[in-house]
Amino acid sequence: MKSLHPALYFTLILLGGCLPVREVVRSVPAPQPLTSNAAPLLKPGDLNYVTQVVQRVGPAVVRIDSSRSVRQSRWRDPSQPGSNVSPYGRVQRGMGSGFIISSNGQVLTNAHVVADADRVTVILKDGRRLRGEVIGVDKVTDVAVVKVQATGLPTVRLGNSDQLLPGQWAIAIGNPLGLNNTVTQGIISATGRSSADVGAPTERVDFIQTDAAINPGNSGGPLLNAEGEVIGMNSAIIQGAQGLGFAIPINTAKRIAEALVTQGRVEHPYIGVTMSELNAELQETINHSDLGFRLDRDRGVVILKVAPNSPAERAGLQSGDIIESINGQRIATAQQVQQQVEATGLENALQLKINRSGQPRQVSLKPTPLPN
Repeated sequence: MKSLHPALYFTLILLGGCLPVREVVRSVPAPQPLTSNAAPLLKPGDLNYVTQVVQRVGPAVVRIDSSRSVRQSRWRDPSQPGSNVSPYGRVQRGMGSGFIISSNGQVLTNAHVVADADRVTVILKDGRRLRGEVIGVDKVTDVAVVKVQATGLPTVRLGNSDQLLPGQWAIAIGNPLGLNNTVTQGIISATGRSSADVGAPTERVDFIQTDAAINPGNSGGPLLNAEGEVIGMNSAIIQGAQGLGFAIPINTAKRIAEALVTQGRVEHPYIGVTMSELNAELQETINHSDLGFRLDRDRGVVILKVAPNSPAERAGLQSGDIIESINGQRIATAQQVQQQVEATGLENALQLKINRSGQPRQVSLKPTPLPN
């Protein structure tokens, strides 16, 4: 109750600071009849677009329960005779969301929902509980495909995440904190958020940002547009923040899912560098460190480390090299480097223009599959 008092007091201050009541009343214009171009009012029984989307898509959104056994050690008192370390197991349980993409039982969800699970249970909106088989998991993009043995299932319709614009409506459906079939609404706050922006540097995704409420348990559930099409897969939040949720674009999730279904795995191109975007502070830090190189600029993408036996090492790249362009595309961010590597794939070579100690150089290298 104490938390209510400041808000009440603040409200009273606002009212007390207004003009006298009679002056406020006089300043309000007389009501005018609605004109023909006014927005129509909803009548009892009318459904708004969110309700229509939920009724159409909701049956294809599922809850996913997972469990896995974890072996630990039980320590006994070493002062007692016969004391030793004995292994025992405990069960870790997780919960998330997913959505059905084919009527014969293919379900899309996050990799972190089902990775390493011993048992997966898919719970449909109608209450059916089906055993799930994990077809494939890609931790690099946090996408997984689960299969259930059923036919004639309701499915979602996939949209085109490449056409998203900030400000468009967004609807999230999932099972936050075990509250099944929860619906929240917001907008697309931004697109193209890098993994570094979100705090997931090991993932290769340009995230959709939304202010639709997303909580633990929403992971793997759909983010929908106003037409009821899936535009993203809810994946992450920033702890301690409000209105900052992130979703994997559906075009990315679809591409990864197709590879998991057909091949069982995804091969991501890899060049083997650790890099960072330069600024004045990082330049000063590097120049006063024992990294073995100095920088004469505070802009661009610098290679901090080259992995042994990697394509980058074989091509002659070194720590301290600044990447200026790839395949003719000027480079200003680490995200652009990753995008160029992904776009080039495993079949073609990357043409890099770098600057090493003030001298321009040309380097050609061919990516290899990302090591496990």
